[in-house]
Amino acid sequence: MDLNFLKGKAEELLNEHGDKVEAAAEKVGDLVKDKYGHEEQVDLAVDKIKEMIPDPEAGQPTGQ
Repeated sequence: MDLNFLKGKAEELLNEHGDKVEAAAEKVGDLVKDKYGHEEQVDLAVDKIKEMIPDPEAGQPTGQ
């Protein structure tokens, strides 16, 4: 199995559908907060995920 190939495919999909990944991260974060609480920690984790998602116009993570 070529892990570099899989990494490349994952990056391509994230570049193309980063907006959907961000929306999914928000929904999962809301579900976790509803079930377990820990709102501040969950919000921090969701923000970190969103920072790693590339900006489609710049082609790099939005946090950079």
